[in-house]
Amino acid sequence: MTVLCVRFQLPPMYEAALPGLLGLLEEFTPVVEALPPDGALADLRGAERYFGRDAVELASVIRVRALALHGVDCVIGAGPGPMLARMALRDARPGLTCAVPGEPDAVAGFLAERPVTALPGVGAATARTLDEYGLDTLGRVAAAPLPTLQRLVGAKSGRELHEKANGVDRSRVVPNAISRSLAAERPFDRDELDPDRHRRALLSAAGELGSRLRALGKVCRTLTLTVRYADRSGTTRSRTLAEPTAHSAALTGVAYALYEALGLQRARVRALALRAEGLGPAEHASHQLTFDPVDEKVRRIEEAADRARARFGPRAVMPGTLAA
Repeated sequence: MTVLCVRFQLPPMYEAALPGLLGLLEEFTPVVEALPPDGALADLRGAERYFGRDAVELASVIRVRALALHGVDCVIGAGPGPMLARMALRDARPGLTCAVPGEPDAVAGFLAERPVTALPGVGAATARTLDEYGLDTLGRVAAAPLPTLQRLVGAKSGRELHEKANGVDRSRVVPNAISRSLAAERPFDRDELDPDRHRRALLSAAGELGSRLRALGKVCRTLTLTVRYADRSGTTRSRTLAEPTAHSAALTGVAYALYEALGLQRARVRALALRAEGLGPAEHASHQLTFDPVDEKVRRIEEAADRARARFGPRAVMPGTLAA
């Protein structure tokens, strides 16, 4: 095994602890890819040789150090590549690393009886199409002729599906920096059912993100919404913005759109988090000018509000909905 997929079992204010936990992984290998809000991939090829331990043994050390230094348990999947490590994570439990051996026969046996949707990147629509032709497990997909898969799901998708079902993983762990994103979290005192309270939390989080971005002279290209439910499960959705921005009103609009697209009905929500990603210098960002004077007026008000908050505190100026 070479790659670990780690999911930290974080409390509701989880995003704030993630950079420190990534730093723990980087003590073993510099090849760490953050998977916000609570996970990471780590390539241990060099670490196995350096420490003289295999990936499963290193996973045990990582788990103990995460508990001792951060008070956070984790579940870990291990495999010869990122795809198999992600899939192994689904069978892992706290204190028990699920590992997929690198031998071809072992990989084939691990994949054979799993549903098609177990493959990362395979959605419900593709799974339904394959199921109509009896290709409901990865073993059957692996045995299907490549031209047949390409006719069903397209040339490129069919080839990728055929390779993944046969255990061929061309993905790599790409080191990234969690500092290239900013997060704002809003946990609730109790599991919250009220959509109005959800929207107020999003309004508050988007306003905080916008204020922090402007203070840093940054704009973001992507906004990600994470909804954490009462059963500790979660949903994450992202959207690329029409133009890079730090404008709170624009961020709020995208946050509302992401929330509405989830179609939550009487969902018991424990926490909401917004994350601004793809940060870049504000001076290099372009802004589409309009003939609407309201947009320019709102931006001038925003600048004045930033100055007031810098002088009198973060609650000096806020939307009336939040003040109430």
